[in-house]
Formats: sequence, C-alpha cells, structure tokens
Amino acid sequence: MSSLKSETGKQELQVLLVLKNLGCGGVAGMVSKTTVAPLDRVKILLQAHNLHHKNHGMFGGIKHIIMREGPLALYKGNGAQMVRIFPYAASQFTAFEIFKKYLDGIFGEKSHIDKFIAGAAAGVTAVFLTYPLDTIRARLAFQISGEHVYTGILHTATCIFKDEGGFRALYRGFAPTLMGMVPYAGLSFYCFEYLKYGCLRYLPTWTSRPCPKNTGGVVLTVPAKLLCGGMAGAIAQSFSYPLDVTRRRMQLAMMKPETQHLGHGMVKTLKHIYADHGIMKGLYRGMSINYMRATPMVATSFSTYELCKQFMGLDTGLAV
Repeated sequence: MSSLKSETGKQELQVLLVLKNLGCGGVAGMVSKTTVAPLDRVKILLQAHNLHHKNHGMFGGIKHIIMREGPLALYKGNGAQMVRIFPYAASQFTAFEIFKKYLDGIFGEKSHIDKFIAGAAAGVTAVFLTYPLDTIRARLAFQISGEHVYTGILHTATCIFKDEGGFRALYRGFAPTLMGMVPYAGLSFYCFEYLKYGCLRYLPTWTSRPCPKNTGGVVLTVPAKLLCGGMAGAIAQSFSYPLDVTRRRMQLAMMKPETQHLGHGMVKTLKHIYADHGIMKGLYRGMSINYMRATPMVATSFSTYELCKQFMGLDTGLAV
C-alpha cells in the first residue's frame, strides 16, 4: 500500500512539474510576442508586399500605420497571437525539456547536438498543435483599416474553412513552416544552451550570480540571459527566414486575386517569389526588421522562461 501511495505521489509531482513548466513557457511566449507585436505586424505587411507598404521600411511602416490607422493598429492581430502563443510556447518549452531529458548524454557528455535535436523536435511539436491560429493571426494582421475582410478570430477561421477548402486551408504553408522550424527552433535552443554553458563556465564572474535553489549554485544574470537569447535568435533567423517568407505568402495568398497563384505548394511559391522579386527583395524581404524583431523577442522569451523556472523552482530541469 505504501509503495502504491509513493508511486501515486511521484506521478502527481510529475504532473505538477509539467503544468508549472507549461505555465512558464506560455507566459514567456506572451511577454516576448507582445513586446515585439508592432514590429511583427510591419514584418507581415512587408513580407506579403501589401500595397500600402510596398515602399516602406520598418520606421516608415510604423509611421504609416499610426497615421492611417492609429497607434493601437500596431497591435492588430495580437489578440489572435496571444490565443496562439500561450499553447505554442508552453508546448514548445515543455517538449524541449522532455526531449532534452531523454536525449541527455546520447551524443557524449560534451556534445550539445542533443540540444539541437530536442529544440527542433519541440518546435515541430508546437507548430503542429497551433498552426491554424498562426494562419488566422496573419490574416488579421495583414488587413488595413477600411479594407477589412475578417471581423475576428472565429469569423476568420469560419471563412477560411468554408471558402478555401476546409481544414487543410488552415494549414496552408505548413510544409515550409516545418522545414523552417527545424533549423530555427533547433538552432535557437542549441545556441542558447551552448552560450549559457559557455558563460557559466568561462565568464562566471561577469555573467552569473549565486542562487541557492539551483543545484549548480549559480544562474545567469538577466543581462546575460538577454544577450544569449538575442544572439541565439539572430543566428537561427538567418538560416530559416526564406521559409518564413514562403509560409507568410502562402497563408495570405487567397486574400488578393493577384497573389492566389502563391498558395499552391511550397516549391512553386519559393520559385514565384524568387522569379518576381529575387533574393534580397523577395526571399529576404523584411529581414532587417526581422533582426530587430526576432533578436529582442527570443532574448525576452528565453529570459522570461528562465526567470519563471527559477521562481517556480524548475531551473534544475523537468522530471520526466
């Protein structure tokens, strides 16, 4: 009887730890995405060549949105983003902890390849669970005041489902997203874990502080977390950005007659983008704003997640 109670207690503890980790990941995602929501909207408008922003850069785009639609328009689509990002970030961070736990040591004690594989697998898991919400959010963010097609999250989902081919339409652009997620999520987690390890091992005086609750006795300072997260985000985005552009063009293709040819297949869309606009103005359009957006976003995300874990007593790892 006592062994049964002990086993039940362990299971309850594991469930509690997973729930705490889900909460930490969800909060981290919401904080980071809200921080960069204005830049995110401008990036979407630039990526998809919105007619009102075809000649704008980041600052010009922000100024035009404020003048034409008002300051709150910078956060258009952020409600759908929050609905999506909490389960997305929660499942991604928690899946990473679980995959990391199971892969630990498989490639050797000094190897960090397991972190890349765990990050890639976590990213694929999260995007599979939440992709329709990303499509809906992109549609809402792409709209200009006075030219609205959709009135909200449910209306957008219903219209896409009824008019564009059912449930599959909500996953338009899913293939490039998966292909882009492997290097993006894999490199994000890999670089952050590797940089964090390097800071704690080689620069502890400048980058760490004592933490009695942590089994190692020290944790990264907030500035060091932000620096490691920012560098990880910049590196990851450099490799995966063309596929992010492809995903956006496929998601938004059906909103304008002249772009509907972009919604049918990842390879065809990539070819069309390259043929129509080339590399810098096509596949990497909006990349400068993406650096300015992705770097603080990933920095804030990892930093908030690490701080939440320390607050919840989870910074020693997730028991699975």
